[in-house]
Amino acid sequence: MTVAIRAAESSDAPVVAAMVREIAEHEDQSAHVHVDEGLWRSLLGRPDVTVLLAERDGTAVGYVSAVRRLHLWTGGDVLALDDLFVRPGSRSDGVGRQLMKALTEVAAPDRLVITWGVEPDNVDAQRFYRRLGARLRDKVLASWSPDAYAELTALPFEL
Repeated sequence: MTVAIRAAESSDAPVVAAMVREIAEHEDQSAHVHVDEGLWRSLLGRPDVTVLLAERDGTAVGYVSAVRRLHLWTGGDVLALDDLFVRPGSRSDGVGRQLMKALTEVAAPDRLVITWGVEPDNVDAQRFYRRLGARLRDKVLASWSPDAYAELTALPFEL
């Protein structure tokens, strides 16, 4: 069966929101998903947000999402891949490769570098990205929640 790739529209917010919840559950990160269908409707209309849907017979089987943002070292933009997700029944069918190829078609006109992270223990994803020609390097990602940095801001400033 053929898979079609297309840009998600605001009317696709319910299916995008559902797949975001699916990938979050798969990664044991459900507690961190706060974007609902209403916000997805808005996000899908933003020019800096790209969400591409993979559909088989009119049913979504995967998506890739990315945000175009400024890279301060180069002064140019990059396309920061946020999620690549293929529903379990469509894995190993080339859907992920098709989604990544479609993302390159978004990046190519402006020659944007595509960047993303992958969990250290997700060796299947690492193997997939290497097969596509991506260069993987070790890097530790950090995040700082408002609750966590509130402790620092409460401390007196000293030099």
